Amino acid sequence: MLGFNEPEFRSQLASAVALRPRIEELVDRLVDEGFDNLLLVGAGGTYAQMWPYEHLARRSSGLAVRAVIAAELIASGDATLGERTVAIFTSVSGTTDDSVRAIEYCKANGAYTIGFTGYPDSPVATKVDAALVSEPKTWPFDPQLLLFMGRLLARRGEFDGYEKFADELADIPGILVEVARQAEPAASDFAEAHKDTDYHFLVGGGNLWGFTYLYSMCILEEMQWLRTTRVHSAEFFHGSLELLEEDTSVIVFQGEDETRALTDRAESFARRVSKDVTVFDTRDYPLDGISPEFRGLLAPLVLDTVMGRVSKHLERVRDHSLDLRRYYRVMDY
Repeated sequence: MLGFNEPEFRSQLASAVALRPRIEELVDRLVDEGFDNLLLVGAGGTYAQMWPYEHLARRSSGLAVRAVIAAELIASGDATLGERTVAIFTSVSGTTDDSVRAIEYCKANGAYTIGFTGYPDSPVATKVDAALVSEPKTWPFDPQLLLFMGRLLARRGEFDGYEKFADELADIPGILVEVARQAEPAASDFAEAHKDTDYHFLVGGGNLWGFTYLYSMCILEEMQWLRTTRVHSAEFFHGSLELLEEDTSVIVFQGEDETRALTDRAESFARRVSKDVTVFDTRDYPLDGISPEFRGLLAPLVLDTVMGRVSKHLERVRDHSLDLRRYYRVMDY
């Protein structure tokens, strides 16, 4: 597979799921001590990656859980932030400036802070109250967040199958290697067909809306300098659909939760207008060892793996490094 370091991929994911005992111990302590609300704080991609877990809590729990943008939290405040708040942060490098400042802000307002990162000596890891450290460069943070939210919901009596789910999640490194291997031909074909495409229209919903936003903004825009439109499948018929034309590249991210029908509806309409509709559907991947009732929870993690293959092939056919930036962490702002 192009640019795929399988040993590193397996090792990083294994280090994430290996945090299960520490995550469960932390969640149990927080639940026993009591808290009123949970803030999922991020910046850019780490903000978008929080959305599936806000979505999970919204449909499954009575606990107040919301995703917030680090810089906006500092500028605008949050009326719920206080001594009975838990705030979670994620950062691959542990150096994201907005997140570091938001940690300081939350702690100053009495919140208990938790950080997931790959560097124990980083500002994020050293400033939070509890740091859970995986191997360097481990991405995405979905395994850790699934374990945290799953255990939390289970302790609240809102997720009966958590133990079974967490046990199955231990096999995710090998499962996702097979996802990557299966996705490779389609990823290469998509990149070859779209090496000269300079605009993509992305659609997703449910727990894949965050990934839709992330892939549009952090990959196609930031890493490939391509123009995009991103729209939630439930909002597809309220504005952005007017941009569709016969040759518009439409990318549909389809999962397996209760919002699947909304994305099906958007895809059906898009196909009536555009002759260039590509669907990346988690249902196409076996995920051997994962029970049917849990597949939907893994959709962001599965598509992150699939689209990681697409990204590497876009890098190849466009001769545009995924590491190249003009402004991000290059200029002061």
